[in-house]
Amino acid sequence: MAKEITARSENYSQWYNDIVRKAGLADNSPVKGCMIVKPHGFAIWEKMKAALDSDFKRTGHVNAYFPLFIPKSFLSKEAQHVEGFAKECAVVTHHRLMNDVNGNGVVVDPSAKLEEELIVRPTSETIIWDTYRNWIQSYRDLPLLINQWANVVRWEMRTRAFLRTTEFLWQEGHTAHATREEAVAEADLIHEIYARFAEDVMAMPVIKGKKTANERFAGAEETLTIEALMQDGKALQAGTSHFLGQNFARAFDVKYLNDSNKEEYVWATSWGVSTRLVGGLIMTHADDDGLILPPKLAPIQVAIIPIPKPNDEIDHVASKIKSELEELDISVVYDSDAKKRPGFKFAEHEMKGVPIRIGIGKRDLEQNQIEIARRDTKEKKLIPLDKGVGYIQNLLDEMQSDIFNKARTYRDDHITMADNMESFKEIIEDKGGFVYAHWDGTTESELKIKELTKATIRCIPNDMDSDKGSCILTGEPSSKRVLFAKAY
Repeated sequence: MAKEITARSENYSQWYNDIVRKAGLADNSPVKGCMIVKPHGFAIWEKMKAALDSDFKRTGHVNAYFPLFIPKSFLSKEAQHVEGFAKECAVVTHHRLMNDVNGNGVVVDPSAKLEEELIVRPTSETIIWDTYRNWIQSYRDLPLLINQWANVVRWEMRTRAFLRTTEFLWQEGHTAHATREEAVAEADLIHEIYARFAEDVMAMPVIKGKKTANERFAGAEETLTIEALMQDGKALQAGTSHFLGQNFARAFDVKYLNDSNKEEYVWATSWGVSTRLVGGLIMTHADDDGLILPPKLAPIQVAIIPIPKPNDEIDHVASKIKSELEELDISVVYDSDAKKRPGFKFAEHEMKGVPIRIGIGKRDLEQNQIEIARRDTKEKKLIPLDKGVGYIQNLLDEMQSDIFNKARTYRDDHITMADNMESFKEIIEDKGGFVYAHWDGTTESELKIKELTKATIRCIPNDMDSDKGSCILTGEPSSKRVLFAKAY
């Protein structure tokens, strides 16, 4: 099966597409730019959802659901917002079909034109803030901490499964607060939740920071981001949290009476991550043999395979191991399909990224042992049968840590400092990865550097100390380096 995957070194883009297809993550759709998420891909997304949803609820957020369709007039109420999304919107103009009088199937009924067109949501700020106007009257109604799990549509011209599709799945949080300080704290909180999820659950190291004014979310006063580095040296924006100020509250007239009985506009945030994280997971960890999944996100954590085929004794031992592991909340499959050879099963589970494989054969049982193989390093060990379950429990924790450390080492090895435009261009072109460089703070310089190198400012990092220097493009003073990279 691995021979059907293009090597990363040969064609990284094709390697990614091969992994998506061969690992059973997604399929092409009859609708251009959309994808069909297959069970294995959706199971990974469900694990992501469960981990994030738990964090959101633990911090006081609740889930709700808002309509897929947004009246066109709503997008006109916040100027920056409509400008940011206008070119990506799908528009519903009619509500009925009819049979073609010439017998050519169905056509749009011209008499069913909507009085006002509806936008298929690219994001839900407008319809949610129109709703919040009815939900918020007093300071007692605040804070309002709501999240929704949904699909959105952004009409993309160039698409790639999970990374950029016309329709995708995501969560979007929308919160309302009495003060600026509370809203800023909320945006910071979610930023931390996203970073912790990326590193602790996805085993994907990230750099936290703020977007430049040019890269902010449309309608936001501040956008916080986590940026990850993929194995081809390109960056992936993995999650954003936005402080919206009072922009949407003013646009939709959302006010509250404070404890002094004075009317004020509320303060807002929005934040989201999407199924592009599945793409990030692939490009951070997978190899030329298929997926490598951190155990916390693996739908199946352990695969038990009889060698060469099942029998009563192997079935009994496998059933016992499976039950004991499941009591520890470890997900297990016993692959007892006698029609498939062990080698095929090994390759199949390897392709899908199952972290641990247990081989049980007659000769092993005669010696009271089992073979345990780990997906990430391909290391195999013979472990006494009575110690197998405990060994696996510890090994899953060890693998989660090792997979993160490997990705972090790669990331750190691909962070470079540049002090002038010549070295900057050379690094971006030849080495790739993240580049720390000085920038004069102007949008004009930011756009010119992008034009010359195709590298963008991924963020103004939180953990970068003051380091006075000169902009690599203009030579103007700069108080701090920013993070550049080519990106998805």
